[in-house]
Amino acid sequence: MIRLIGYFFGIGAVFFLGVAAVVALYLGNVTKDLPDYEVLNSYAPPVTTRVHAGDGSLMAEYARERRLYLPIQAIPDRVKAAFLSAEDKNFYKHPGVDVSGLFRAIVTNVQNMGSGRRPVGASTITQQVAKNFLLSSDQTIDRKVKEAILSFRIEQAYSKDRILELYLNEIFFGLNSYGIAGAALTYFDKSVTELSIAETAYLAALPKGPSNYHPFRKAEAAIERRNWVIDRMVENGYVAKSDGDEAKKQPLGVTPRNRGSYLFASEFFAEDVRRQIIEKYGDNALYEGGLSVRTSLDPRLQVIARKSLQKGLLSYDERRGFHGPIKHIEMGSDWGVELSKIDALNDVPEWKLAVVTGVDDAGADIGLQPRKEASGKVVEERVTGRIQADDLKWAYRSAKGDRKTAKSPQGVFEIGDVVYVEPTENGDSYRLRQPPKVQGGMVVMDPHTGRVLAMVGGFSYGQSEFNRATQAMRQPGSSFKPFVYAAALDNGYTPASVIMDAPIEIVAGGEVWRPQNYGGGSAGPSTLRLGIEKSRNLMTVRLANDMGMNLVAEYAERFGIYDKMLPVLAMSLGSGETTVLRMVSAYSVLANGGKQIKPSLIDRIQDRYGKTIFRHEERTCDNCNANDWENQEEPVLVDNREQVLDPMTAYQITSMMEGVISRGTAAGKIKVDREIAGKTGTTNDEKDAWFVGYTPDLVAGLYIGFDNPAPLGRGATGGSLSAPIFNEFMQSALEGMPVTKFLIPEGMSIIPVNRKTGMQANAGDPDTIMEAFKPGTGPADVFSVIGGEEYATPEEILRSSPQANQAVTGGTGGLF
Repeated sequence: MIRLIGYFFGIGAVFFLGVAAVVALYLGNVTKDLPDYEVLNSYAPPVTTRVHAGDGSLMAEYARERRLYLPIQAIPDRVKAAFLSAEDKNFYKHPGVDVSGLFRAIVTNVQNMGSGRRPVGASTITQQVAKNFLLSSDQTIDRKVKEAILSFRIEQAYSKDRILELYLNEIFFGLNSYGIAGAALTYFDKSVTELSIAETAYLAALPKGPSNYHPFRKAEAAIERRNWVIDRMVENGYVAKSDGDEAKKQPLGVTPRNRGSYLFASEFFAEDVRRQIIEKYGDNALYEGGLSVRTSLDPRLQVIARKSLQKGLLSYDERRGFHGPIKHIEMGSDWGVELSKIDALNDVPEWKLAVVTGVDDAGADIGLQPRKEASGKVVEERVTGRIQADDLKWAYRSAKGDRKTAKSPQGVFEIGDVVYVEPTENGDSYRLRQPPKVQGGMVVMDPHTGRVLAMVGGFSYGQSEFNRATQAMRQPGSSFKPFVYAAALDNGYTPASVIMDAPIEIVAGGEVWRPQNYGGGSAGPSTLRLGIEKSRNLMTVRLANDMGMNLVAEYAERFGIYDKMLPVLAMSLGSGETTVLRMVSAYSVLANGGKQIKPSLIDRIQDRYGKTIFRHEERTCDNCNANDWENQEEPVLVDNREQVLDPMTAYQITSMMEGVISRGTAAGKIKVDREIAGKTGTTNDEKDAWFVGYTPDLVAGLYIGFDNPAPLGRGATGGSLSAPIFNEFMQSALEGMPVTKFLIPEGMSIIPVNRKTGMQANAGDPDTIMEAFKPGTGPADVFSVIGGEEYATPEEILRSSPQANQAVTGGTGGLF
């Protein structure tokens, strides 16, 4: 017996050694090419880039994988408990592989053989980290063995909290969200600290298979799985039974977060920031780098700018007539279904799509587009309303070019027409609306820093993503003239210098150019001030010709209006193409006393670790960080910006543009209770209408025009179209802002002069204006005319020149 036992023991030992050798050989082959788990030390997953407004409001997020990385200390215990209950309740006890859990899974799978049920897994959180970070998802024995070996090694190298942190920040939750922080925002628009028991349990249910528990397509399965997780949380002592029972009664409550821009009216601004980041750092930095971007956007000013420009565009467009319905649908028993299929302008929430269900002489009955849930499901409700005849009279005229005029609403609508409507102020009816064909762009800037405070790139981002504030190249027309005059004032001319306003012929290349004033006519000898206030083309051409266009081009490039300006006389009237952003930046130099600025939409960019990698503010303060007070001088912020224009010149041109508003082409259009300067602009054939203006602390500019330049119509000037928009913006924007004045540089003389002749006036003389002169300059003693052939006294000029006599006695001339 002993010999037999020894015999079997020997066979068993040999067998065991053989199996051990095979296992050792197998493990040797498996482990020889195991990935290095030390890469987990430098784990830097793709993280969402977040863009914020100047006040910290979230504007937009950009990511390929919507993830926000959270350290384990920032993850609430309830969230940890939910995932431990759902995935690995023994996580803090096992060495990487849960042997008891593995045994239970084997038994369960044996029992379920032949049942068609999916095999039960037993992967621990550590094993899932090993798989997700270091291995593939292949369902093979080799991969499972590698996973187990790596799990043991990971457990030896890292703490349990570090492993759980990696897991909770890496896993995929569906809806393109990764990591618990990203999932909380994506599914519930909440931070992880705000999640309820039910919400936490649902998120913990998702890693097993997000598509299997989709909140809308498979809501029943999602609730069943969520409730299972809640039961496990109760069973493991993380949640009281009463709280668990209450949580299971709750609906899923999933409210997917909007994508793109989150801050109202900021779409154009956010898109321009996105393009700038890609240009500066590349796609990967934007979509994976986890950047934190603080922009210069002022949400209050942005809303005001949007409202002002939209109102102006709609006002012009409605005066042109009705474009017709958006679409026509067949009116069946359930018109709501067909209406719900039409996409509305989602960034114009004031408007709603409606279908005409009836029409009579007094108005039209409408049915509003049914609401949609976040899932896209149409909410079964019908809301009806009515458009009164008084709220659609503007549509009696057709804008299609056929000059058709209706007599009543019955001539405007047919049943089944789909149109936009907006609730009236009293809320008991609706007003007919239409997306305008005309477009425009607007920029608001801080002149002291170049920070862009607001930007509107068109009527609606949903209608067109083209940003007319930064991308549209348009002719600035007469809004360019202040820079011609600034060049003159900086080079020996004064606001009282007199230029001949009379017909002129320019011969170049065998062709004759005969510029004209807007509306025709001319006023004879006139001061620079009168020339810019009344926007005289003929005077501007003569002035530019007298200075030389090379000088004008140098100043235009110095102000950043053009990169390279063609030095031809036509450019003095603003015939070159530039952008609203560039024009507003140039006017900011005039507003801040001649300091060069760099327009910027971005204040600061930080990387994922919080390190600042870009800052717009370039001014320095050497003594701002003193540790102790030792009676030293107060720190001074050193302004190292280049002085591109004499501060005295900047004040002179500002004073002259104050006259544009009080007496010139914008007279009566700007009604603001503080000092303000500005200039109108209208291009040939009235294709673009501009206005750019400023207070000492705020600059705003805009243009209106068709995307494919076409005449806006007779009388469609910067003064009539754009100045009222600027006025509406400024009236609201300046509320609550401190009242400031344009500072007169030290050393300037304020002398009374005759506004027409530019010569010094006596006390009590009519038509006298206080004019600013630089040291060593003043009103002329002899009446000299730039562009004239003789120099004489005013009396001689008046006797010999009907045009001069007309200028002094009050001549005519068009606005431009």
